[in-house]
Amino acid sequence: MGRAAYKVEGGKLIKVQLEERDGRIEKVRIMGDFFLHPEDLIEEIERDLVGKALEEGVLASSIEALIEERGATLLGASPRDIARCIIMASEEGR
Repeated sequence: MGRAAYKVEGGKLIKVQLEERDGRIEKVRIMGDFFLHPEDLIEEIERDLVGKALEEGVLASSIEALIEERGATLLGASPRDIARCIIMASEEGR
């Protein structure tokens, strides 16, 4: 299992735990002190990322699309910041 912590410019922290296989996400857990409303959307994002290729652009686009689709608010981090932390966890897990 890969783990990573990424401090976003401005001070917010993102933490990721990742299980991957063949360059794709099997399971991901995203935590941190950023703000996402509604809060339970993070679990939907985690489920949505399962099976996705470990490519920062793909992950960022998927996260951003789900946030926009749900009309959610993400403060203190961006979809790209979260994707970057996931990639860092994949690199740490190797």
